[in-house]
Amino acid sequence: MNANDEDAVCVRDPEANAPMPKTTAIGEASSRLSRLAELASELGSERVSQESSALAERVAEGRFYVACIGQFKRGKSTLLGALVGDCVLPTGVVPITTVPTVLRYGHTKVARVRFHTGDWIKIDPRDLEQYVSEEHNPENRKGVEGVEIFVPSSLLATGMCFVDTPGLGSVFAGNTAATQAFVPHIDAALVVVGADPPIAGEELTLVDSVARDVKDLLVVLNKSDRATDGERAASQAFTKKVLEKRLNRPVNSIFQISAIERLENRGPERDWGKLIEALNVLVSQSGRDLIRTAAERGVRRLGEEIHAIITEEREALLRPIEESERRISSMRQTIAESDRSLRELGYLFTAEQRRLSDLFLDRRKAFLALVEPKAFDEFASAVQKLPMRAGPGFRVAANETAQEIAEHYVLPWLESEQAQSQEEYRKVAARFVDMGNAFLKKLSESGIPELARMPNALDPEKGFRTPSHFTFKLLLNIARPASPLRYIADVFLGLIGATRVIEKEAREFLASLLEINSSRVQFDVVDRVQESRGQLEAEIRKLLLEVSRIAERALDHARTAKAEGASAVKAKLHEIDQKEAELNALLA
Repeated sequence: MNANDEDAVCVRDPEANAPMPKTTAIGEASSRLSRLAELASELGSERVSQESSALAERVAEGRFYVACIGQFKRGKSTLLGALVGDCVLPTGVVPITTVPTVLRYGHTKVARVRFHTGDWIKIDPRDLEQYVSEEHNPENRKGVEGVEIFVPSSLLATGMCFVDTPGLGSVFAGNTAATQAFVPHIDAALVVVGADPPIAGEELTLVDSVARDVKDLLVVLNKSDRATDGERAASQAFTKKVLEKRLNRPVNSIFQISAIERLENRGPERDWGKLIEALNVLVSQSGRDLIRTAAERGVRRLGEEIHAIITEEREALLRPIEESERRISSMRQTIAESDRSLRELGYLFTAEQRRLSDLFLDRRKAFLALVEPKAFDEFASAVQKLPMRAGPGFRVAANETAQEIAEHYVLPWLESEQAQSQEEYRKVAARFVDMGNAFLKKLSESGIPELARMPNALDPEKGFRTPSHFTFKLLLNIARPASPLRYIADVFLGLIGATRVIEKEAREFLASLLEINSSRVQFDVVDRVQESRGQLEAEIRKLLLEVSRIAERALDHARTAKAEGASAVKAKLHEIDQKEAELNALLA
């Protein structure tokens, strides 16, 4: 953005201490959102009011979000660190990012965290891992709603903010839902892919959903240092072909880079300079448009919700109180009856769960039938090579051998199962949403206007996909028993040379490791489907409750106005008309 434009004004962010230029158009968009927040508050919807205010603040400060999206372990956090010239985001060999983390401009490096209370708490940037890593905040149990890091990067000085999103498709910690929930806030995207595999199915689905509202997509082929020239060229061509077919639009460039080399200032630059140039062009040519588009999307979405409230308020004033009471009574009855229908819908959900469970049970049985003979033979050979030692030491060595063999066979299989489990889970989650919307559509045909506003109310991108809870179980209580009696028995077995008893039990331990850990995928997917089902059913009930609450609040307002007389009703209708006229002007 050009700070010398005649219509530019400066907005100072208290954290960043950096003036950001704001055009008149962007200033007007911010004002519209602020007024929407006031209208929502006046009509009693604090949720819509708070969301409007947050978006108004972002627009006023000239901030637009460039989200870094992609599969687990693509190197997204490392790439963002390289772009801002500072390794500010934690990285590791296990899933790290559990909540979207925003990098924005600041004169000094500071960080802050927001919890569900809405308050921001400043933290030392070195402590970020305590809030955004899977190890210290598994499945976001701490309830972190936002993380912001301020860094003195010239790339961010004119309003661009990078967003580090949780990786998709990790069997060990699927944080897909958090990324899906952030989709409506994305203004542009850095799509990070790799050479092996180039682009996964769930990545393609997410890029497709982002591309519906986002024009600017920059595709980065990361970790280029790990592939040959031929492998990179093949991956680039494949990714370009798949993306263009799915998005039905050209993909101009795919930047081949190595984020880790750039962060450590070594190796060839490849397309790094071109990527930086593309980001600068994004700021100079598209920054204002991105901010304005974000504001327009928010105004449309939030305005529709306010319009539904205004309609209900007016209709409650125009119809007789008794009619409104009958309608609400009828609506309550219909909603109560919908609980029975929802239970019937549950039978369809259960059928899907059983189908998935049977599918992965059969796959697990096939896996065990294939690997158990190999694993047992390998174990028998390895145990024969163990050095002779006291009974307790022999048990530990034998069980550690069993663990190594089990991990050798199970972990690669889990990786191969990952794509299948994610694809099946995604299909079921989508079917659940379709069934839920069909259920709401049936309710909307009950003749009650309030319920007629609900068809397709469930947004498939809202994210009824829950995180994975898979962890490899080592069964340490069996591997290293703490029982004194077991220790004494092992000493005795060692003294008399009867270690075959220990070997037999270690072999049984290996069988348990294979059985329990191979079942984790089946149980994990079924548990996730069950949790998604619960979330969706809760969302349906929440929608019905919200419709009922809006109608009852409108009736209360109508009772109060009518009790004060015709002039009060007329004044209230005039006030509502004015709010609607203002809303229509804001939405124009």
